[in-house]
Amino acid sequence: MTESHLSLTLITECKQKLLHSKAEILNRLKITRNEYSSRDRGGDEVDCSADILAENQFMVLQDRLRKQILEIECALHRIQQGTFGICEETEEPIEVQRLLTMPWTRLSLEGAEIKESLTKRYAKA
Repeated sequence: MTESHLSLTLITECKQKLLHSKAEILNRLKITRNEYSSRDRGGDEVDCSADILAENQFMVLQDRLRKQILEIECALHRIQQGTFGICEETEEPIEVQRLLTMPWTRLSLEGAEIKESLTKRYAKA
């Protein structure tokens, strides 16, 4: 299935949102990296503990931002390939409002519900 169910205007708007989000995240990555690098590192045990906690928070944030960048890159690739707006679970069109809110989404509401129920089912096993 192709993106024919989506208007060119909608695809363009989603692409602009994706590129804007990508720029914001890359800027945030740079800022947090600079802030982390420029911190004073203490010498006593309390300072070392604080450093370890700060490093952990930094790593978690960097990982989350990298995953967001990856999702944005995948969405941009789907636009280029003509598969943008198609649910990966149901292969049906993703709701327009959902795409406008989260243009990187891979799943329709129904697809997200299916995936969540499968995740819960296998998590209990």
